[in-house]
Amino acid sequence: MSGSERLYTPELLALTLRLADYPWAEDLAFAGDARSRSCGSTLAIGLDLDGAGRIARIGLRARACAVGQASAAIFADAAAGRDRAAIAAARDAMVQWLAGSGPLPDWPGIAAIAAAQAYPARHGAMMLPWEAALAALSTNEASV
Repeated sequence: MSGSERLYTPELLALTLRLADYPWAEDLAFAGDARSRSCGSTLAIGLDLDGAGRIARIGLRARACAVGQASAAIFADAAAGRDRAAIAAARDAMVQWLAGSGPLPDWPGIAAIAAAQAYPARHGAMMLPWEAALAALSTNEASV
């Protein structure tokens, strides 16, 4: 099995279709974006928060490789109910794991993209949703 066959599994490719469950909406209160320097993939994220500052609604606009799209779907599927601190902690866990200095992050569904850890050129794409969400939540920290 070639490296690309191990990376682009049917499970990973199926995740890219999940982005349709999170359409972009102009009325989302917070918006942020991120870009992978290694591959040029981009992700815009829009968020609405509940009264306690937890994610209540999410919209995505991805121009990313399959790994970036799958990562965005994994993020979106489990983001509801999480606050800025939880997103930052998950981002930090992702950074450590990708660097080989931490375990697979505790985020539902993340195992579907675990094979991409062996491809440093894909690390930036894997980080897109966490970086974009933190950028969105930083746009108006007084409200978060």
